[in-house]
Amino acid sequence: MKILFYDAKKYDMESFDKELTNFPDITIEYLETDLNVQTAKLAAGYDGICGFVSSNLGRDVIYELADQGIRLILMRCAGYNNVDLEAAKERGITVFRVPGYSPEAVAEFAMGLALAVNRRLHKSYIKVRENNFSLTGLTGVTFFGKTAGIIGTGKIGAAMCRICHGMGMKVIAYDKYPNKALDFVEYRTFDEVLEQSDLISLHCPLMEENYHMINADTIQKMKDHVIFVNTSRGGLVNTEDLIQGIRSKKFFGVGLDVYEEETGNVFENREEDILEHSVVARLLSFPNVIVTSHQGFLTEEALASISKITLQNALDYQNGEGKPENIVS
Repeated sequence: MKILFYDAKKYDMESFDKELTNFPDITIEYLETDLNVQTAKLAAGYDGICGFVSSNLGRDVIYELADQGIRLILMRCAGYNNVDLEAAKERGITVFRVPGYSPEAVAEFAMGLALAVNRRLHKSYIKVRENNFSLTGLTGVTFFGKTAGIIGTGKIGAAMCRICHGMGMKVIAYDKYPNKALDFVEYRTFDEVLEQSDLISLHCPLMEENYHMINADTIQKMKDHVIFVNTSRGGLVNTEDLIQGIRSKKFFGVGLDVYEEETGNVFENREEDILEHSVVARLLSFPNVIVTSHQGFLTEEALASISKITLQNALDYQNGEGKPENIVS
């Protein structure tokens, strides 16, 4: 089986090459470029392609991939909102994903963002580098005894609940399907979580029904000086409304590993570019905001798990098998 990897980074190549020794029947070719209608033509002669969270897998691209003989799309991530599943079904393409590669990695990063923006670590790091040892502007709040509101308690959300509980926080959560194993979590309505939480962290997939679930109306329902973290998908948050909320001093701090404009930025070096109309540039202008580049997944353990599950998905497809939770379409 021959697989063409798009948007391959050094860490992808290292982790997949290491895991390939356990899958002798699979060969991989790596491309640094990501998917679009033009680069999809390069898939001719391959059995499948592998994409990531920022890959363009819309209808036009999927139709071009199908024309090149592709019948398998491997997503080396949990999310698949960038894949036109209807087009894939129309063209007989099977789509696999990696649903639970390392939930603790993302949850730990989410808490890291919350702690960093709370204690203004981004500001203190820069100040000390300039020999400024003043503590002015660095005052945070103590998380112990505060209320953490977790929206979405799947594997990652559940891991975040455990971290918050371990730090002595009261944990409340919203999910259509409560996790009974989280006996220390109090499930509430969505509005109650917004209204009662000192820390709000998003851990849910992006779907049509929850697009822009964080907007002007829901932000208004939050406590004043709330800390807000999103490590899930940028489309869950209306960025313009979030910016207005930051300007009105609604938030004590905001930590974003994802945002709506990230597709052109994520995983890329744009140091030489002038981002004239950039949402991220506006977000970074605020002293109580930290923006990172979709790196919540980036641990050695997570990369190893992603590699193993992705390659096993390819083998399962070849053998006519596959775990139901891994098969998207």
